[in-house]
Amino acid sequence: MRFSSIFQFLAITSCAWADVPKPGADGKYTINSANIKAQFIEYGATLTNLLVKDKNGEEVDVVLGYDDLAFYPKDPGHPVYNSVPGRYVNRIGHGKYNIDNKTYSTELNDGTNTLHSGTNNWSYRTWNVTTVTNNSITFAVRDEPNSSKGMPGLVLANVTYTVEGDEWEIKMDAVSPEVKSPLMLTHHTYFNLDAYRNPDTNKIWNHTLYMPHSKGYLVADDGALPTGEVATAEPGSIHDFSSKPDMFVGHARNLTGFSGNCGGGGACEGYNTYFPIEPVSCDEIVVTLASPFSGIKADLRTDQAGVVIYTCNWFDGTADLKSTQGTSDRKKVERSSCIAIEAQDWVDGINHPEWRGRRESQIVGPGQMYSWRSSWTFSTL
Repeated sequence: MRFSSIFQFLAITSCAWADVPKPGADGKYTINSANIKAQFIEYGATLTNLLVKDKNGEEVDVVLGYDDLAFYPKDPGHPVYNSVPGRYVNRIGHGKYNIDNKTYSTELNDGTNTLHSGTNNWSYRTWNVTTVTNNSITFAVRDEPNSSKGMPGLVLANVTYTVEGDEWEIKMDAVSPEVKSPLMLTHHTYFNLDAYRNPDTNKIWNHTLYMPHSKGYLVADDGALPTGEVATAEPGSIHDFSSKPDMFVGHARNLTGFSGNCGGGGACEGYNTYFPIEPVSCDEIVVTLASPFSGIKADLRTDQAGVVIYTCNWFDGTADLKSTQGTSDRKKVERSSCIAIEAQDWVDGINHPEWRGRRESQIVGPGQMYSWRSSWTFSTL
């Protein structure tokens, strides 16, 4: 959805929409294309189910979530399943940033840092449904000043999900109409393209990942906060997913450093890493995730400057799988069994003026429109 003016956007995101259809009997809004079925709830503007066809033509639910919709707001771990955190995603170093020589302090909810703007971020909010069609749904949120500690000014935002053919498209628009404010969004999508049905493994390491335009990564400290260094991912190294197609997500498991690669005092194996994307057309595929077992391939296109890859280290085997996933003896989400792929601007760029253009892209307003676009195209190997 595009807007001819900021005034039209403000009107649309501020209105109550009494004539919007209610969710189905299962509590979900469902949209369909010929090859995709997607379901959503208002809490967090969350995608609960995404069913696509595998190599045998069977439907597979490829994203994580809960059968019990009431558990989304109750889960103490709050993994941000397939929702829209905001108004500023990922980490704010040491819970501080400044705008126009004024320092703001944010909630420290991730050690000494702020994660996703704190514990009242948009993934905790109930969004309003403003438009629903057979293949599209739009949610809107109104974020009042300081409703997340240290976030100044009103922000209005919406997200539109559309499915058409083999493509799932996500569009987000936002505005801070009154003041300058941090504004950086993502869709926090968790995948397992096998729906946990691979009899040989429930780990994500046997998926393949290819990011041809991401030859570097942001070096991070033990708390997953970027240090400011941008490093090159040499061919065959832990962070190399660009040198050749079809590299396994776990290709570096036997390399020194992999077991503690994402920090946590050496307890975080795998990835919680930001990979910048070289300047390319928005039509270019920047990430390909695939599974030889299911035969499903997912291609990401985005207008964002990079992606976070997180391989689900902190899941401890207590969270339930959905009834659409797993096997008779596999019912839980275990460590390193999924992958979150989050298109977004550079992590903590608001505190790194040395990264040319990143801070400027992450402070928006007053009245400046913010836009975010991504799409996933599903096919088979």
